Amino acid sequence: MNKPIFYHAGCPVCVSAEYDIINLIGKDNVEVVHIGEDRSRIEEAEKAGIQSVPALLTPGGNVLHINFGASIADVKG
Repeated sequence: MNKPIFYHAGCPVCVSAEYDIINLIGKDNVEVVHIGEDRSRIEEAEKAGIQSVPALLTPGGNVLHINFGASIADVKG
């Protein structure tokens, strides 16, 4: 993985965090994954250690959970 991946589910907390992350590190420097719309990426997020969104997965594999928007279980339904 070359750049961080920001996972979110589209809730207001997630959208606000996405805006801040993009402003901090730049749109071209982060991959944004809306797992509410692209449900095929939920398993990938879980395997990476994402337990709630919004969360940022660093290139080194560390998960930074940012505020609490929704648990992965809630997103999965």
